[in-house]
Amino acid sequence: MAVNCSNCHTSLQIPSGAQSIRCPICHAINPVIDPALCLPPPSSSSSSSSSSDHHNRDDYAHAPPPMAPSPYNHAPLGPPPSVHGRKRAVICGISYKNSRRELKGCINDAKYMKYLLVKRFNFPESSILMLTEEEDDPCRHPTKSNIRMALCWLVQGCQAGDSLVFHYSGHGSQQRNDTGDEIDGYDETLCPVDYQTQGMIVDDEINATIVRPLPLGVKLHAIVDACHSGTVLDLPFLCRMERNGSYMWEDQRPRSGMWKGTSGGEVICFSSCDDSQTSADSSDLSRITSSGAMTYSFIQAIERGHGTTYGAMLNAMRSNIDKRDNQGGGGIVSSVLTMLLPGGNGGGLKQEPQLSANETFNVYSKPFSL
Repeated sequence: MAVNCSNCHTSLQIPSGAQSIRCPICHAINPVIDPALCLPPPSSSSSSSSSSDHHNRDDYAHAPPPMAPSPYNHAPLGPPPSVHGRKRAVICGISYKNSRRELKGCINDAKYMKYLLVKRFNFPESSILMLTEEEDDPCRHPTKSNIRMALCWLVQGCQAGDSLVFHYSGHGSQQRNDTGDEIDGYDETLCPVDYQTQGMIVDDEINATIVRPLPLGVKLHAIVDACHSGTVLDLPFLCRMERNGSYMWEDQRPRSGMWKGTSGGEVICFSSCDDSQTSADSSDLSRITSSGAMTYSFIQAIERGHGTTYGAMLNAMRSNIDKRDNQGGGGIVSSVLTMLLPGGNGGGLKQEPQLSANETFNVYSKPFSL
């Protein structure tokens, strides 16, 4: 099977079973989104990767040796839902239950987001893939393998007019980047429920899986409620907004010149905080708040009528979090949340939601829509 490199357009021969290949010319990592690879193998197999040190670079970035299993190829035991309509979402909430890193509000965050998408934005329930520890099907547990396959499913076969959503609530972290592509010297990561044994999911992989393949006319929104999440999709531009509402777009493109944008589609990400921000806990895996203040503020902004433009959304989210902090985690529970119990205590911890995108735009004139 042959594909053209998404960066330099060199023709690449894809080894059988692989779902990514590094271009020998420009070294770009090219995902292979093949529907057949998103289906489970005849028998399940566990990931061959393990790591006692989660700060090592993720093994996906290295082309596998001959006969080695592709790190993308650990499919869930059951097939994902079939593609329905023009709206599709992957929602991931991880509590890390019974571990030292346990979080209290993340599964609630996932339920809130599903309810919002179904009731306010008419997403079909059958087109929403939920990954939490509460799911009965082990294929829907938020393991590294299942999250990877869910992201593959999210963009599989997408066409102009489609609206995609990726929501994540859980731990986020960083690990040192050795390629010089990151301005701060660190890759941002998401932490699956099994990250301590299987490793974390690096921003380079997320970008290669759901950003770069996105075709013209497709829109993807990511809402990432995690620590160190400002550039977790590795998008080319980050909106730096001051408290007075003025803003400027900061260029995040790698110095190597590797393209981190799309194949014509549009990607916009709301994230919980800047890459450098973390909680008062000294550990870099500590989430800013166990109650999902960012997810809560995102929903509140929409419910209170501030979801008109992206600038209005971002300002409202920051204002909601400031009020939540000042009230010790309180605040009004909107109508879309009354079907669930509210989250836990916000803890008075400061955070500033961020906005990033594959291309710049006027945040106060571009209408917000999912």
